[in-house]
Amino acid sequence: MAPSTRRPFRRRTPPPTVEQAIGRAMRIDSAVREFREQRARRRGRVPLVVPYTGYGSTSWVRVLGRVLITTQLPSESPQESFRGWRSFTGIPIDGAPVRVEIGDTVHHVVADSGGVIDVRVAVELTPGWHRIVLRTEGAGAESAPVEAPVFVLDPAAPFGVVSDIDDTVMVTALPRPLLAAWNTFVLNEHARTPTPGMAVLYDRIRRTHPAAPFLYLSTGAWNVAPTLRRFLGRNLYPPGPLLLTDWGPTPDRVFRSGRAHKIEQLERLSEEFPDMRWLLIGDDGQHDEETYSGFAAEHPENVAAICIRQLSAGEAVLAGGRSKEDRREETTSVSWAYAPDGGGFAVALEEMGLL
Repeated sequence: MAPSTRRPFRRRTPPPTVEQAIGRAMRIDSAVREFREQRARRRGRVPLVVPYTGYGSTSWVRVLGRVLITTQLPSESPQESFRGWRSFTGIPIDGAPVRVEIGDTVHHVVADSGGVIDVRVAVELTPGWHRIVLRTEGAGAESAPVEAPVFVLDPAAPFGVVSDIDDTVMVTALPRPLLAAWNTFVLNEHARTPTPGMAVLYDRIRRTHPAAPFLYLSTGAWNVAPTLRRFLGRNLYPPGPLLLTDWGPTPDRVFRSGRAHKIEQLERLSEEFPDMRWLLIGDDGQHDEETYSGFAAEHPENVAAICIRQLSAGEAVLAGGRSKEDRREETTSVSWAYAPDGGGFAVALEEMGLL
């Protein structure tokens, strides 16, 4: 599964007035981050690396993590619990140099303006799970080493799963702003409700396709990655990388587009693993139908099937309504399944021959 040449994600050029507003927002965001970082350094605090789960092929891996200055890092231990707001107290470090150790191989990379480490490095690894070591570099700024898990896809595995998180594997009603703030900043993973039958379904998929990777694609911020990881582990979902985003302005938007993030990640996966067929799982409360339908229309060879969880009437109201199903006819070559829970999807996937 050698990766194909990456094409840049196509973005629309905003009007001049919007560009000015974006530029102003980015300058303000940068100034606030710089002020917080300098203040924290004067207090003697040092950076640390928050490790995230990466993935890759036998010839490269995508390293994910974040460099922060913080007094208390939410633990990855499933026995510990933290309210969501603690995940947002860390200060991201712009352009932090990071040392990546993969076996006997060492790579030197740089975090982006939000402190996020998202780089692809060349390395030869066998399929399966591996551990890599991350630490910050620089005079007087070297952090303690941390380990990050990395899943290397088997070149012979033709099938994988890309799953949404909010209202797909957990019930959150995320699109409604007040509920989104409550779920993000106040609740911890104990208070989040798993979607009925989905963990059992994913376990059946894993047993049917032992080499299949599971990737969790969400519009959530990287800040909540530790909370989401503990939720998935506590509710017995298969382990896998989280593909999240960083809140704040971008070169083409004052606020980041969640749908654009999902499209970009799906396009990237199709380029990195051109022979992989993905089972795309989402819900009808946001834009998953439209996003998956558009991807399937452009890359039908990369889509095994599409499963859309139907929200209950109450969930749909909290989520701001249901998405429209006006694009399904464009992807008639791809099998679709609609169900309210994992049990319904299991029946549909059995009929498709995927279970």
